Amino acid sequence: MASGKEIKARIKSVTNTKKITRAMELISTVKMKKAQEWVIGSRPFALAALRIFANVSGSLGNIPSIGGHEYKTKRELLVVISSNKGLCGGYNVNTFKKVAQYRKDYPELALDYITIGKKAREFILRTGGNLVADFSDVMKDTIEIRDVKPVSAMLRELFSKQAHEKLNYDSVKIVHSYYISAINQKAIIKQFLPLSRADIVEFLSEVVGQDTSTLVETQEYSIEPNTETIVNEVIPMILSMLLYEILLESKASEHSSRMVAMKNAKDSATKKVSVLTLSYNKARQASITKEVSEIVSGVESMKE
Repeated sequence: MASGKEIKARIKSVTNTKKITRAMELISTVKMKKAQEWVIGSRPFALAALRIFANVSGSLGNIPSIGGHEYKTKRELLVVISSNKGLCGGYNVNTFKKVAQYRKDYPELALDYITIGKKAREFILRTGGNLVADFSDVMKDTIEIRDVKPVSAMLRELFSKQAHEKLNYDSVKIVHSYYISAINQKAIIKQFLPLSRADIVEFLSEVVGQDTSTLVETQEYSIEPNTETIVNEVIPMILSMLLYEILLESKASEHSSRMVAMKNAKDSATKKVSVLTLSYNKARQASITKEVSEIVSGVESMKE
């Protein structure tokens, strides 16, 4: 058994850890509530935009962002979103598992990557992925729509510009954590480009849990003022907003996961302190008993 002095030092160390994790839990709770408010505020617009795209996709099929390219190259671009820091439980791990599983399920695809978050960048480089660009600076606690526009513009450019060279990507997909509640987040792969009706319906029904029976598949719509305006003005704006909402989902998931992880760490430290305190008391009692026994033995020997 360790000495009382050693146990006391361990108690002090674990108590300090408990204080730190408690402080981090409180900070993450505050940040999580703010991120949660932003997600709740932006989600209705994003979901409404997806429903609109699902309805009018048949009328905009000639636009690459909606209908895709005529030829297939078996090449995809994955945008992997993670945190810049650790200590957030399974938040990053679940996302990376999703990427690894996707690689395993589709070995015939050539995959390129854009990362948003330092942990994602480290993961892609460590696993030998082809990193096209990194936007880790975007993953701040306060994400603005202006921070997202350069990323959205680059995704549109990579998807459409290379089409003329027949080196385009068949699709651009985003791997991120979807925020469900403070204790429940789900790593998903969402198709960003082209905006496929089937993928939108699947996302709305399976992930969000919305009723998709009202989505119209065959109805034709009149596009005003013209298709060119939709391509140049409306679609870039909506795609930027959709990416902005995805980043808010990821940030809320990160803070929630970190809050839960720090709470678990704090609770574990509390239990450890109780166990160590009990061990310290036992060691102290054994030491006192030993000293008393030695005193009694000395007294008895003096009597003899």
